[in-house]
Amino acid sequence: MADLKIGVVGAAGRMGLNLVRMVHETPGCVVAGGIERPGAEAIGKDLGELAGIGNLGQEITDNALEMFVELDAVLDFTVPAASVEFAAIAAQARIVHVIGTTGFSDADETKISAAARHARIIKSGNMSVGVNLLASLISQVAGILNDEYDIEVLEMHHRHKVDAPSGTALLLGQAAADGRGVDLNEKSVRSRDGITGAREPGDIGFATLRGGSVIGEHTVIFASEGERIELAHKATDRTLFARGAVRAALWGFDKSPGLYSMNDVLGL
Repeated sequence: MADLKIGVVGAAGRMGLNLVRMVHETPGCVVAGGIERPGAEAIGKDLGELAGIGNLGQEITDNALEMFVELDAVLDFTVPAASVEFAAIAAQARIVHVIGTTGFSDADETKISAAARHARIIKSGNMSVGVNLLASLISQVAGILNDEYDIEVLEMHHRHKVDAPSGTALLLGQAAADGRGVDLNEKSVRSRDGITGAREPGDIGFATLRGGSVIGEHTVIFASEGERIELAHKATDRTLFARGAVRAALWGFDKSPGLYSMNDVLGL
């Protein structure tokens, strides 16, 4: 099989450049294009030069459709509005679209699901192999422990993160809800302020911290009378998200159109 031709959207950003470097160093892949928003300073510059890996002969463009039709897969860690637009273009081009963006609305999710009728979309609140293995473990633990164990999801990210709770926190909360066989929307508690009353049995609480340059730290706490179980993941390098995204693109190449997750990629 020829090398998988992979493009990156938001290519000149911090995560975008990480993705470019990861594609470049992964056997079986080749950097085949990069997209930035119209008017961005990086338009026309070489992807490899920006990523510090030497000239690749791939200039950043703002024409997604023109680039997508030349690709096998595209990696996308941008913002919800852009990812929804890219999903529609990926559907036209019939390629793999790996989405690591978080913060989607219900309407956004509906549009992405529609695009997956023609594209192979792999979407996850976190592309880390470790986080997805953690989610699988959380689901198992939640299924074993009853409502005597309160569930709290604690997360911390850098000061620039714009959505809360994080996509990863929601992924872990959903894993806990799935393990207990409950609807997360009905059981989640996103904020507490003032006289809130006692905690309701079965609630899944979320606590959000923001500050500094923290890449991502998540802890799921199962607390009962007399004991506490904590399952945690700490990210110290964004490379781990890029590695998972490239793995997802390689996995999705020969799959049928549809909406997939990292659980599918990892066989969980």
